[in-house]
Amino acid sequence: MKIIAIGRNYAAHIAELKNEQASEPVVFLKPDTAVLRNNEPFFYPDFSKDIHYEVEVLVKICKEGKFIDKKFAHKYYNEIGLGIDFTARDIQQICKDKGLPWEKAKAFNGSAPISDFVDKSQFEDVQNIHFHLDIDGQTRQTGNTSLMLHPIDEIIAYVSTFFTLKKGDIIFTGTPEGVGSIAIGNILTGYLENQKMFAFEIK
Repeated sequence: MKIIAIGRNYAAHIAELKNEQASEPVVFLKPDTAVLRNNEPFFYPDFSKDIHYEVEVLVKICKEGKFIDKKFAHKYYNEIGLGIDFTARDIQQICKDKGLPWEKAKAFNGSAPISDFVDKSQFEDVQNIHFHLDIDGQTRQTGNTSLMLHPIDEIIAYVSTFFTLKKGDIIFTGTPEGVGSIAIGNILTGYLENQKMFAFEIK
């Protein structure tokens, strides 16, 4: 199982970080050691002083495919989830300044908490799903998949040009505006529409 993540997929988030908008999806990977399941706590790593939360809608690949045509992409996933792309923002900035890859800032242990997945058929339109993240009971991020610069089917088609997608692979589809720092003791709770998908503690 691999995790494929999409960066800079919401215009407002690009603006808040003062990044440039790319014409194609920005793609990076996380290893399976990044995954946290079952509301396991996230342990704040010693190597960073500025870990940011980024809530994202997830899709789980249901069959193997490569060079997938966009019009057939919907056949390659049938479940939707919610997750956090934890980012060591201070480490990321150092990497950016030196023109280095971001893996240390994005792919570290526990950097990808994920919820259980639900059948996509429960949503009338996967490109119109509201989602939000609460921290200690206060809403910090809200988003809607309709605001994606690169919709889910386009992401699947694009990514499959470079990587063979296999059953069980997970795609993080990008985060909306409102990212910020976490602190030890925070409780992060994520929702798809009004359905609670995860709730875990920062330790």
